[in-house]
Amino acid sequence: MRILITNDDGINAPGLRTLEAIAAGIAGEGGEVWTVAPAFEQSGVAHAISYTHPTMISKLGERRYAAEGSPADCVLAGLHDVLKGAPPDLVLSGVNRGNNAGENAVYSGTLGGAMEAALQGLPAIALSQFMGPRTVRLDDPFEAAAAHGVRIVRLLLDRGLWDEGPYRLFYNVNFPPCAATDVKGIAVARQGFRTRTRHSVEAQISPSGRRFLWVKSGPQDERTGAGTDVEANLDGLVAITPCRADLTAHDALADLGRALAQDAAGP
Repeated sequence: MRILITNDDGINAPGLRTLEAIAAGIAGEGGEVWTVAPAFEQSGVAHAISYTHPTMISKLGERRYAAEGSPADCVLAGLHDVLKGAPPDLVLSGVNRGNNAGENAVYSGTLGGAMEAALQGLPAIALSQFMGPRTVRLDDPFEAAAAHGVRIVRLLLDRGLWDEGPYRLFYNVNFPPCAATDVKGIAVARQGFRTRTRHSVEAQISPSGRRFLWVKSGPQDERTGAGTDVEANLDGLVAITPCRADLTAHDALADLGRALAQDAAGP
């Protein structure tokens, strides 16, 4: 199996080393793992692409490249430059330092990489490690992802749903904030929403007198209710969420159609 991996924390991030090991375990003997990752951290860029300027790419080693762009840029570079004519069988993005559950998923460059792969017609999985007080004490805060990643990816490849639609499924996997031995199982979960975690900004004045704004988030341990990804993670479960890039609010189409029917029909 040929696997392309990327992330949003950058080419030197420890989570990428964890993903390299996971990918190697999936690719197997004789398989190939190709890395195209951002040269610098790209956290929070979501599905952005560098549409108005070029992306510099450098070969750092055998099957290892760094691109000065977003995770989605890296996937495009991997598919249409590095692996042109020999597409991968699977794209993995991560392992992100911090959860991409709940509302975090909307901002996630890790998901952005997987989303771009899905839009390009390839199976894709985003993987993130929820961080918390219990992971701080670990020698390897990515321990849960490292220990369970191969099993989860293989489970999705063997038994997950993989369609061929224009907005094909991809998967968002979040590992719980605990030691590997404390992981209690898996949960298929919908995206939750933490009401106290909305992003805001904090102003600081630089030594030169200029005013800068830092984006900040809120508490990550707010529970979001049964059946959600955040709740599953806080309960020690690996949360698996099926995703699509389709942004249509399908639940609102019929009601909106009825509400606007009179005006839509004209005078």
